[in-house]
Amino acid sequence: MASAAIFSSLRRSRSPSLDAFLAPVDLDNDVVGLLKTLTSIASDLISSFSDKSPPFQKKNSRSLIRKIELFVVLLDSVRESGPKSSLIIALSRINLLQKQSRRNKLFIDKHVESLRLKFFKLLNEVGTGNIPNSEELHDFFVTKLGILDARACRVEIEFLEEQIVNHGSDLEPSASILGGVIAMIRYCRFLLFGFEEDEMEISHRFRRGKKRGLISKEIADTFITIPKDFCCPISLDLMMDPVIISTGQAFDRASISRWIEEGHCNCPKTGQTLVHKKLVPNRALRNLIMQWCTAHKIPYSPPDNSDLVGESFPASRPAVEANKATVRLLIQELENGSDSGKAIAAREIRFLAKTGRENRGFIAESGVIPHLKILLSSQTPIAQENAVTAMLNLSIYDKNKSRIMEESGCLTSIVAVLKSGHTIESRENAAATLFSLSAVHEYKKLIADEPGALPTLAGMLLSGTPRGRKDAVTALFNLSTHTANCVKMIESGVVKSLVEALECDGVAEEAAGALALIIRQPVGAEAVGNEESAVVGLIGMMRCGTPRGKENAVAALLELCRSGGAAATERVVRAPALAGLIHSLLFTGTKRARRKAASLARVFQRCHYDILHFNGLRLGYGFAGNSTAGMESGFPTESVSVSMSMPMSVSVS
Repeated sequence: MASAAIFSSLRRSRSPSLDAFLAPVDLDNDVVGLLKTLTSIASDLISSFSDKSPPFQKKNSRSLIRKIELFVVLLDSVRESGPKSSLIIALSRINLLQKQSRRNKLFIDKHVESLRLKFFKLLNEVGTGNIPNSEELHDFFVTKLGILDARACRVEIEFLEEQIVNHGSDLEPSASILGGVIAMIRYCRFLLFGFEEDEMEISHRFRRGKKRGLISKEIADTFITIPKDFCCPISLDLMMDPVIISTGQAFDRASISRWIEEGHCNCPKTGQTLVHKKLVPNRALRNLIMQWCTAHKIPYSPPDNSDLVGESFPASRPAVEANKATVRLLIQELENGSDSGKAIAAREIRFLAKTGRENRGFIAESGVIPHLKILLSSQTPIAQENAVTAMLNLSIYDKNKSRIMEESGCLTSIVAVLKSGHTIESRENAAATLFSLSAVHEYKKLIADEPGALPTLAGMLLSGTPRGRKDAVTALFNLSTHTANCVKMIESGVVKSLVEALECDGVAEEAAGALALIIRQPVGAEAVGNEESAVVGLIGMMRCGTPRGKENAVAALLELCRSGGAAATERVVRAPALAGLIHSLLFTGTKRARRKAASLARVFQRCHYDILHFNGLRLGYGFAGNSTAGMESGFPTESVSVSMSMPMSVSVS
């Protein structure tokens, strides 16, 4: 890579061959197999690079290839030698290789060194806000580095991003400097080569993004055995976002997060107690999984909250200034460009808005939101999707929420995408944008009052994709925290959808939390009480839900007894197995769940005492060590609170 090559040749600039990690799978006590593998890797490197003349570091590259060739000879001789003499021959060959290697020293190419110094000078200028003119940048990037078109710029950027992700703190120069290099190349891409891209390339990249969720099916269809180390020990599926826990074991983020949320404090693989619950991204393993999927033609798309790009890239001053200059070019294109150019500009805004609060701030300050609003109505699917996703990414920054909501017609346009966006991703990201915006209390009412917002979210909750249902339920939960929205949510069918969602994996926990909030008002309690499956669904969650789900379910049942009247209370206390479930929560639930379970136990106790009393038996019903003698009159006065775990992806790729 041209831009990478001008830096120190000491840094590793290419990922290891996939075969180095995947074949053969069992080398224990298999010296011959090990030698064959090493020979295969070395031969692969020779065949890949010996016939190529890199534009930079030519002498060092040729020297490295010669060393690898000697290494292959060494491996061949060891493998072909008899068992008695193999060790002696191997030692002598290694000594020879060491002597020859010591004679060779790192060659510092004066031309490459001058380019490196020139690049640092450019970065320093950019860091002070002095952006070089197009002639100077053309001379350096095109003439001297050989970056000849927009596609070459994209290849350079993707390569450098991969280096930052995979090699982190081992990089020389640092990731901060490379972040500035990436920003510079991105700026040059638009300044020097414009916004037009090959339409087939755009179409290919767009279709490639539609393949999410097909990985397991592709593997099943081709009968490929997934390497054991690539499978999550919990789900046994290919890991999408591998992370490492405190015991050093790797798991898929979604699986281990659910394990921890359910209250487990030990490693599911080793049984060891977790020292802490921090999840560290396993970038090296994720890169190997990506390589394996590529080698077997299996589509792989990292999760939307993946740190392959984004927050992991340091925001140096040169990077910030170069990105600001890029944003100015992008806004010009959004104002006056062609349809395809506007789509590309929106895509770049979308990606830049993934990379930290500072970027989100100056992008919105530059005046991009009105242009994105117009693009939300585009008849081009990719343009609309990029625009709404860019809006989502910008909305993560709190100051931008007001900019979006105060832009005339912007909320209406977002809801229009939610209702009838051209792609599933567009509709899902519109829902996520509403959730993000509804974090501000005064906006909750405005969003709920926007025609079509609540009914569409309710429909997505029941019939959307897994991610769409998650986006919808988190948005609805946020909106349910505003008491003025209760009637509107009932009229829009939200309550009915939330009750049905109690049976849906992945959204039941949040649905129960939203219901607990809605039930606090008598009109909400009446609406939930009229849903015959509401109590059954909440009881089922108390039995089989996550710790937070159980907490939300018992909170909802308690509020139903408080606000729903005698009929609703009787329906709750007569539910099968309620006494046992309350008893279980009193000993195994979260702190809030135990407190709410105790309150519900008193309701249960009082109702049963009254029933027995009116039957003439005059017997008290003791529960979990409590007696009626010390029972409070009326219902407890504690306020309801629900526990929510609502991670929201910052962006989509």
